[in-house]
Amino acid sequence: MPGEGHETLHFHTLVLFKSDTRNDFMLLLSFIQVKGGSEGSRKEMLPKSEIQVHPEQMIKQQQQNTVGVSQVRCFIEKRYTFASWIRDNIHKKECFFFEKGDREDICKCGYSKTDHVDEAIKPEDFTGDSWNIHRHVREVPTDAFGDIRFNGLGQKTGKYARVSTDTSPEVLYQLLTEQWKLSPPNLLISVTGGAKNFYLKAHLKNMFHRGLIKMAQTTGAWIITGGTHAGVMKHVGQAVRDHALSSGSMQGQIVAIGVATWGIIHKRKALVHSEGCFPAHYSMDINDQGQLSCLDNNHTHFLLVDDGTHGKYGVEIELRSHLEKYISRKHLGNKESGVTIPVVCVVLDGGPGTLDTIYNAMLNGTPCVILEGSGRIADVIAQAAVLPVTRVTITLIHQLLKKFFGQEYEKFSDLKIIKWTKQIQDIIRMSHLLTVFRVSEDNQREVDVAILQALLKASRTCESLAWKRQLELAIAWNRVDIAKTEIFTEESQWESSDLHWAMKSALVGNKPEFVSLLLENGVNLSDFLQNENILCDLYKQLPRCFFLHKLVKRVDSSHSSMKQVLGIRARAQAVQSESISMTHVSDEVRHLLGSFTQHLYPPSTATNDFNMSMEDTSVSPSKSQTDSKAPLREDNAEAKRDPGRDLFLWAVVQNNKELAKIAWEQCTDCISAALAASKILKKMAEEGSDADETEDMRALASHYEEHAIGVFSECYNSDEERAQRLLVRASPSWGRTTCFRLALEADDKNFVALSGVQALLTQIWCGELSVDNPVWRVLICMIFFPLIYTSFLTFRRDELIQRENEKREESKTVEKVTGSTVRIKPRGRDPTSLQDPKPLDRWSRLVYLYTSPQVKFYWNIVSYFAFLFLFAWVLMIDFQDTPSAAEVLLYIWLFSLVCEEVRQLFHDPDGFGFRKKARMYISDLWNILDVLSIILFIIGLAFRLTTELLYTGKILLCIDFVVFCLRLMAIFTISQTLGPKIIIVRRMMMDMFFFMFMLSIWVVAYGVAKQGILIDNDNRLDWIVRGAVYEPYLTIFGNFPTNIDYAAFDINSCSVDGNDPLKPKCPVLNKNETPAFPQWLTIIMLCVYLLFANILLLNLLIAIFNFTFQEVQDNTDRIWKFQRYELIKEYHSRPAAPPPFIIFSHLYLFIRNVVLHKPPIKYKEFKDELPQTEEEELLSWKALMKDRYLLSTKQKQNQSMEQRILDTKKRVSTITDWLEREEEMSSGTIKERLARVEEQVGQSTKILQWIMDSLKSQGFAAKETQATTSATTDSESPKTEKEDSFHVNARQLHYLNSKLNRFPVPDEKVPWEVKFSLYMPNCYTPEDSADHLDGSESEPLDNYRNPAGRTGIRGRGALSRLGPNLHVDLVLTCWQDSERSVLEFLAVGDDHQQTLALPGGPVESAHHLPVTLERTMGKKLYKKLNEKVSEGTKVFEGYVDDIRNTDNAWVETTVLNLHLDRTSEVMAEINNVVVHSHGCLKWLEVSRKTRLSSNQRDSLRQVAELHNKKF
Repeated sequence: MPGEGHETLHFHTLVLFKSDTRNDFMLLLSFIQVKGGSEGSRKEMLPKSEIQVHPEQMIKQQQQNTVGVSQVRCFIEKRYTFASWIRDNIHKKECFFFEKGDREDICKCGYSKTDHVDEAIKPEDFTGDSWNIHRHVREVPTDAFGDIRFNGLGQKTGKYARVSTDTSPEVLYQLLTEQWKLSPPNLLISVTGGAKNFYLKAHLKNMFHRGLIKMAQTTGAWIITGGTHAGVMKHVGQAVRDHALSSGSMQGQIVAIGVATWGIIHKRKALVHSEGCFPAHYSMDINDQGQLSCLDNNHTHFLLVDDGTHGKYGVEIELRSHLEKYISRKHLGNKESGVTIPVVCVVLDGGPGTLDTIYNAMLNGTPCVILEGSGRIADVIAQAAVLPVTRVTITLIHQLLKKFFGQEYEKFSDLKIIKWTKQIQDIIRMSHLLTVFRVSEDNQREVDVAILQALLKASRTCESLAWKRQLELAIAWNRVDIAKTEIFTEESQWESSDLHWAMKSALVGNKPEFVSLLLENGVNLSDFLQNENILCDLYKQLPRCFFLHKLVKRVDSSHSSMKQVLGIRARAQAVQSESISMTHVSDEVRHLLGSFTQHLYPPSTATNDFNMSMEDTSVSPSKSQTDSKAPLREDNAEAKRDPGRDLFLWAVVQNNKELAKIAWEQCTDCISAALAASKILKKMAEEGSDADETEDMRALASHYEEHAIGVFSECYNSDEERAQRLLVRASPSWGRTTCFRLALEADDKNFVALSGVQALLTQIWCGELSVDNPVWRVLICMIFFPLIYTSFLTFRRDELIQRENEKREESKTVEKVTGSTVRIKPRGRDPTSLQDPKPLDRWSRLVYLYTSPQVKFYWNIVSYFAFLFLFAWVLMIDFQDTPSAAEVLLYIWLFSLVCEEVRQLFHDPDGFGFRKKARMYISDLWNILDVLSIILFIIGLAFRLTTELLYTGKILLCIDFVVFCLRLMAIFTISQTLGPKIIIVRRMMMDMFFFMFMLSIWVVAYGVAKQGILIDNDNRLDWIVRGAVYEPYLTIFGNFPTNIDYAAFDINSCSVDGNDPLKPKCPVLNKNETPAFPQWLTIIMLCVYLLFANILLLNLLIAIFNFTFQEVQDNTDRIWKFQRYELIKEYHSRPAAPPPFIIFSHLYLFIRNVVLHKPPIKYKEFKDELPQTEEEELLSWKALMKDRYLLSTKQKQNQSMEQRILDTKKRVSTITDWLEREEEMSSGTIKERLARVEEQVGQSTKILQWIMDSLKSQGFAAKETQATTSATTDSESPKTEKEDSFHVNARQLHYLNSKLNRFPVPDEKVPWEVKFSLYMPNCYTPEDSADHLDGSESEPLDNYRNPAGRTGIRGRGALSRLGPNLHVDLVLTCWQDSERSVLEFLAVGDDHQQTLALPGGPVESAHHLPVTLERTMGKKLYKKLNEKVSEGTKVFEGYVDDIRNTDNAWVETTVLNLHLDRTSEVMAEINNVVVHSHGCLKWLEVSRKTRLSSNQRDSLRQVAELHNKKF
C-alpha cells in the first residue's frame, strides 16, 4: 500500500507464525518494525483499520533487508508476551446500557450512540432501570496500550495504558516496574495544583523547574502528575524537557508519570487498537480541544484512568491516591532496611479539589510542600499557616479566598467555605506534615531542599528511631547537604556502632560524600571493619568492574582445582564455600602487586589445607618463598590491621577515585598505599581490554603517584634522614615490601626521580664513604689505600661523629648563655643505638673502601678495559693454532664473567621467583649484550679449537669483540651527563630503523631500475647486489657512478662479457663499443634519486632526530634516574673483587649457599625491618606530613584560577537571583503593606466607634455590643479560655469505618453556646440499614450532648451506647533493675500495623478491668490483676478526644497505674504470658519516643511524673 505506508516484515517470520490466528498475525504485523522503512512510512495503529499483506512486496523487502530471523522472532515474542500480560491484567470500562441524556444521540455516560456496543442499544419501547454508573458500566480487556509518539519537532516517545478505576495498585506497580522496566523509585513526588488559567512568576517558575529536576535526578524519584498539557502538569513537563535538552542524552532520564482521566483526553482514538500500538502517533491540538485536554508530550509514561464516562474530570484522583499509597508501603532499596518509599505532595496554585487532595494526603501521613506565590489555594494555605489555629477563622478564610481567587470567589457558598475553613485548620494542626516554601526566606532558597526538609520533618515525629529513617532516606537520595543541616547537627552525638549500617550503605551505594560525612561524625573505621565479614561483604557487593571479573574467575578456578584434588567427597564442602572470601581477594591482590609481596590477608582455616593459590603461572616460587609461607599466617595475625588500607584497597580495585581519595586520607602508611595503588591500577590496565577503563586506571595511577610524591617531598623537606628510612622500611600493611620496591615495580619514574630518592641511591652507591668525596680522591685511594687512614678521604662515620660533636658544642654554648641544661635528641636515629658512635678502625676503613659499590664499579671498569686490551692483543698479535698463555688467560677471564652473569640471574633477594627474575634479566639491554657476547665467544671458541674452522672462529671472535666494545657504553649510565644521552641514542636507533626501511624503498627502486637499464642479463649474484643496492647506497654519500654518463665511461673498467670476477659487466654497447643506454634518462633518474634520497630523506632523518632529542630531552634525566637504580643494586650485591679475581668470590658463595645451605646475607640498605616503637613513631610523623600536604594542596586549589572563576560565578548567580527576587517582590510587597495599613485604619475606626457608643450608652450598650461582636467576629470567641481544649479527632471529616462524612465544624463553632444556623449533621447508627436518618428521632438524642461541643455527626456512631462510654486503660509498670534506673510498662503490639497501645477496653464500671483483656492475658492473670484494681492509682479520668465520638455519644477514659514488684508472683505470671504471646505483649521503656496515640502518650507522661522519672 504505497499511499499509506507499511511495516516491512521478513517472509521467514511469517512462516514461523503462520499457524497463529488472524488477530495474532495482525499483532505481529503491528509489532515488527524492521530496518529499511523510513519514519514517515510507519503504520499508525487505528481501530477498525485494514492491513493488507502483499507477497510480492514482502519478497522484495526480504531481498533488501538482512535482519536475522532469530532477532526478529525474539522481538516478536517480547511484544506478544507484553500484550498477553496486558490482556490478562489490565481492563477498561465501557457502558453497556445506552440511555438518552441531554442530547438525542448522547448517552448519560457522555459517549455517543455509535461508541456503544450493539447490546447497549435497547429498543425504544424498552422499560427498565434508569442509567446508573455502578450497574451499567462493566470491565473488559483494555484496547489502548503500547508506545505513544508525539508528532512535531523532536518526536518524543513514551508508554501508555488505559486502565480501569478498579485496577489494583499492585497490578499498576507491576506494569510500571516489570513491564515498562522502570527502576523502583527512592522517592515519589506527587505534583498537584491548578489545571486551567495557571500563571507562575518567572523567578518562581525557574526555581520550581530547577528544584524539581534536581530533586528527581539526585534522588531517583518518580514524578506523578495529572498528565495533561495544562496548568501545573505543563510546567512539570517543561521542566523535564529542559533537563532532557541540557543533558543531551538518555542517561539520567527523569520519570514523569501522568495519571489522567481517559474520558477527557482529546484525540484519544489514535491510541486505540485491540492489540496495542507500537507506536501510536498522537497529535496535540490545543486550539480545538474545547472542554477536553491534550496529553503532555514531555511526560514519559501515562496511566489513563477509565470509569466508562466521557468528559468527566477527576476520575483518576482515587486510583492515583491508592497507587501512591501502595508505592509508599514498598520497601526502599532492600527489605532489610525496613524503610518504605517516601511520598511528598507538591502544591502549586489549585482550587477546592486541590484542597481536598492536600487534606486527604496529610491524613494519610503524606507531607505537603506549598509554594507560596503560585496562586489561589496554595497562597491561602501559605497565608493561614503563619497564624495560630485560633486565628484561622471563617472570616479570615473569606478574606483570603476573596483576595486570591478574585471573581471566582463569588461562586463559593457559605457551606463550602465553612468546610474549607475546617480543612485548613486541620492542615495547619498537622504542622509536621506542612511545609511552606517562601521565596522571601533565605533559609529555603531551593525547592528541592524544601521538599527534602519536609520529608525529614515528617519522619522526625512519626517514630522513635526517626534519625535512622532520616539518614536512610538521605543516603538513598544522595543528599549530603540535607544530612548536614537536618541530621548531623551540633546537638547530635553519635556512637560509631550506630552508624555502621549507614557506612556500609554509603560505600556499597558509591556515595563518597556520605562516607566523608560519616567519618566526620563519629564512624571509626577500626570498629567498622573489625569484623572481617564486613570487608568480605563489601567485596561481594563490588560493582561490575575488571577486578570483580578477575575475582570471580579466580574463585571458579580455585574450586575447580579443589574438586580435582579432593575428589567426590569434597564436592559438598566445595559447593558450600563457592563464594568470594578474603583468601581469594588476597591472592588476586598479590597477583596485582607482585609475588615479592606477602599476602595482605591470612588464609582462612577452612581452606588452609587445600588452598589452590592462583598466582601468575610465570612465577615459580623459590625455596626461600616456600619456606617463608609457613610463618605468614602468624605474622599477619600479629600485625595490626590498617582499616584505612582495607577500605582504600577496596576502592582502588574498582577504580573509584572519590572513595579512594577519602580512604587514602585514612591510611596510616599513605606513601606505600599510594604507590601500591599505582602498581595495582597499572597492572589492571595492562591486563584489561576496555580502552576507556584502562585509560581511567592509568590516570588514577598517575594521580596517586603525585600523592606519593607530594607526601614524600613534605617528609624530605622536614627531615631527610627519616624520609630516607621511609623508602626502605618494610611495610607490614603492604606485604612486607618497601615504598622503593613498589615505586620501581609500578614504573613510577617521577617518584624515583625525586631528589630524596636519588640522595638515598647516591648514599647506597657510595657505601660507607661520604657522598661529598670527589671522584679523583676515591680513584687515588683505590691505588694508594694508605691514604684512607688520613683525612684525605671522608667516611660517613666521620661525618656522624663530627655532627655529634657540633651538637655538643652547641648545647654547651646554650647552657653557658641561659644557665639551663639542654638535651638535644638525635633525630632520625635508632633509639636502640643512642650511644656515641665510635671511630672506624683501620681494617674497617679498608673493608668499607673496597666494598663500596662506587669502588667496585671503578675496579670493574679497569678490569673491563684490561679484558678488552687482552682480547684485542690475542686477536691481532697472539692468535696461534694452539692457544697461547694470553689466550688461556682470556678464556679464564671470560669464564669469570660468565659466572658473574649466572650469579646475577639467580640472585633474588626480593623473592621474585626464577621466571620473573629471568624476564627481568632479559629485559635489560646490557644483559642482552652480555648474553650475546658470551654466546658468540663460545661459538667462536668452538670453531677456533678445530683446524678446519680456525679462521671462521677468529672472524666470530672479532665480531664478538665489537659486541664487547658496545657493552662498554654501560659504564656511562652512572654519569649524570652521559647517562641520559645513552637513552637518547637508544630512541634514535629506533627512529633510524624505521627510516632505513623507508630509505631502502628508494635505494632498491633506483638500483634495480638502473641495473636493468645498464646491464643486460648479468647472472653474477654478488655483482647484481652490488649494482642494485650497494652502489645506490654509496651514491647518497657522494660516490657517484661513472657508467651512467657517456663522458665518464671507461670500457677498461668493466668486462664486456662479464667473465672477469673482479670487474663489473659493461653496459649494453653499440657496434662502435659506445654505451647504448639513453644518457638523458639515467642522468634524470640519478638527479631525482639524489633529490629525494639525499636531500629529502636525509634531512627528514635529521628532523626526526631533532624531534626525538627535544621530546626525550625533558624525560631523559627522569628515565636515567630510574634506570640508575639497577646499576647501583647490581654493584651493591656484586663481590668486591673484579674479574678475573671474582672467581674466588663465586667459589665462596657456591660453598656457602649451596654446600653449607646458609641463609643469604640480608642488607638493610634496600629493606629494613624497624622495631615496633620506631615504626609507630615514623608513621605518626608521616601522618603529620600527609596532613600538611593535603592542607597545602587544598590551599593551592582554592587559590587556582579555575576555583576563583567558579567562586565568582557562584557569587554572581547569587546576586542575580536576589535581584530578580527583589524585583518581583517589591511591587507585591508595597501593595501588601498598603492593604495592611488600610485594614488597620478600618479596624481602628471601628474600635473608636465602639468606644464612643459604649460611653454614650453608659456601659449597658457596651456589653451588648461586645456580645454581638463576639458572636459575629471570628477573631474573638466567648470561650477564649477553652480555645485550646477543642476536640480535634472527634471532628475529622471522614467518620471511622463508614462512607459518611461529618459536617464540617470549624474551631469557633465547636461550643454549643455559639450559634451555628447552618449546622445540619447526619445521624449515624450502624444497626440501621441506612446511614442517614431523617431526624425523626432527634428528640431523644437531644438528651445526650457531647460535653466538648459539636462533632459534625449525630447518633450513636460506632460506640455502643448514647452518652458516655466508659473505657479503662491499664498501665502496668515495674522497674527494670534493682537500681530503679529504667521504668518499664506493658504494651500491646500489632506487628502487622506496627502500632502499640496500652492494655484496655470498654467497661461497665471503672472498678473492673475490661473483659477484652481476658482474651489477651488469659483467665488466670486477668483474675489476679482484677483483684489488684483497687490498689491501682488513678492517673486520669474524663473525656477523651476519640475519633468515634459523636454529638450524642462519647468516650470517657479512666487510666489506672498498677506498679508491680519484679519478684512478685504476678510479675512471674505476666512474664510467662509475654514469652508465649509471640510479640503481642512486650515490656517497653517509659519514654516519649514510644509509638502510642497522643492520648495514651499523655497518660504515660503522667505515669512517669508519678514515679519521678523524666519522660
